[in-house]
Amino acid sequence: MLALLKLSPVIVLGVLMNSTIGPGLDILIATPIAMLYAIAVGMIFARVKFSDLLDSAVEGMRRVVLVFLILQMAYAVATCFMETGVAAEIITVAISLGVTAKLIAVTALIVTAILSVATGTSWGTFAACAPIFLWLNHIVGGSIVLTVSAIAGGSCFGDNIGLISDTTVVSSTLQGVAITDRVKHQGVWSILCLLLGAVAFYVAALSMGLPDTIGSAGEVIAKIPDTVWTALSEKRPAAVTLLRQVQAGGLPWYMVLPLAAVLVLAGAGVHTIICLSAGIFGSLICGMFAGTVTDVMKFIAMVQASFSEAGDWVIIMVLWIVAFGGVMSKMDAFGAIANLVVKFANNVRQLMFANGLLCLIGNVALANDFAEIATISPIIKDLTEKNVKGSPEAMYKLALRNATLSDAMAVYGSQLIPWHVFMAFFMGIVYAVYPAAEGSVTVMDIITHNYLSWIAVVSMLLLTVTGFDRFIPLFGIPSEPEVELVK
Repeated sequence: MLALLKLSPVIVLGVLMNSTIGPGLDILIATPIAMLYAIAVGMIFARVKFSDLLDSAVEGMRRVVLVFLILQMAYAVATCFMETGVAAEIITVAISLGVTAKLIAVTALIVTAILSVATGTSWGTFAACAPIFLWLNHIVGGSIVLTVSAIAGGSCFGDNIGLISDTTVVSSTLQGVAITDRVKHQGVWSILCLLLGAVAFYVAALSMGLPDTIGSAGEVIAKIPDTVWTALSEKRPAAVTLLRQVQAGGLPWYMVLPLAAVLVLAGAGVHTIICLSAGIFGSLICGMFAGTVTDVMKFIAMVQASFSEAGDWVIIMVLWIVAFGGVMSKMDAFGAIANLVVKFANNVRQLMFANGLLCLIGNVALANDFAEIATISPIIKDLTEKNVKGSPEAMYKLALRNATLSDAMAVYGSQLIPWHVFMAFFMGIVYAVYPAAEGSVTVMDIITHNYLSWIAVVSMLLLTVTGFDRFIPLFGIPSEPEVELVK
C-alpha cells in the first residue's frame, strides 16, 4: 500500500493532464498540483521532512539553470540567422545542391544530427533549424510531417552522444563512467541508427510519391497566402525577413560562415554558450559586410528580445517538472518497481533490459528527460551493483550500458511521449515559425514518423536483452558466466 501511495502522484499528474479521464489541465497547472500532493504523501506516509523534500526539489531546479541559458542563446542564434541572411543563404545553398521533396527530410535529419552533436543541445538545434528546413520543405513541396519528425529526431541525436551535451555528461557522471568511454561504447550503434533512420525517411518519401523537381524559391514564396504572412508576422517576424531574403537572392557566400563557426568551435570542445555566442557575433559581422545589418543597436535590441521570448512558459514548466522529480526521488517512489525488477529477472541481460524499461517508464511519468536521468539513474546503478557480480572491467561495461540506456530512453524516448515537455517545446516552435503547420501537424504525427527515435529505442532494448549487441563493435556487454546475477 505504501508503494502505491508513493507512486500515486504520477497517476494524479497523468489524470490531471488527460482530457478523457480528467480535466485536461495544462502541464504548467497539473505539475504544481501533483507536486503538492507528492509532498503531502512524502510527509504523511513516507515520513520525510518537508524541508528535505523541498531541498530535493530545489536541487533539481539548480541542475537545469544552464539549460535555460543555452536555450536563450539558441533562440537568439535562430533569430540572428533568420534576420541577417545566414539561414537564407543556407536554404539557397541547399536548393542549389539539388535538395528535392524526396530528400528534404533526410537532409534535415543529417544536418540537425551534426549540429546537435556540435552544440550539445537538442532544444537549441531545433529552434535554430526548424525555420530553415520547414520553409525549405515548403519551397520544394515536401511532406511537412516527415520534415518536422526528421528535425525532431536529428536534434536529439547529439543529446545522446554529444561530448558537450548536458544529458550525456549527467548520465555518464551518475554511472561513474568517463564520457569518452561512453561515446566509444555507443558510437557505432548511434551512427547505425542514424543511417537506418535516413533510409526510413527516404523510403517514406518514396512511398508518398513526393516530386523530384527542385522548386523555385521565388515562385513558391510568391504563392504564400496573405493569412500565412500575417500569422508569421505576429508569431515569428524574423521568418518573414528570411523568406524575403530567399526570394530576393543575391546574398554573399560568406553568410554561411557563422554556422560553420559554431560547428568548428563545438568540434574543438568549446563550451556551448561560447559556440552560440560565436554564431550571434558572426552573423552580426557578416551581416554588416553583406548589408543586411545596418544598425548595431537594432541588432542588439533583436538579441535582447530573443532572450526575453526564449521558451516562454516552457522554462517555468520544466522547473516544476524537475522539482516534482526531486520530490519523487527523495521519498524513493520507484523503489517498489526496482524490487520487482530483481524478482523477475533471471539473468544479467534481463536485468539490464529491465533497467532500460525503468528509464522509459520514468520518462513517461516525469515527462522530462533530465528529471528521468536524475531520478532513475541512481536506481538502475544500485540495482546493477547490488545484484550482479563480475570483474571490475565487466561491471564497468555494464555501467556504460546503464549510462547509455538512461540517456537514450530519456532523449529518444521523449519523442514517443505525447505529453513530454520536449514535444510541447517542439510544437510551439513549429507553429511559431511555420503557422501553416497548425491543423496539419500534430504531436501524434511526429511520434508516428520519428523513425530515428523508434529505431534507437527499440534496437537498444532488443540488442540488450538478446545479446545481439555483440555484433556491433564496442557495443557488447558481458553476460553469464563473465558476470553473474545474484538475488
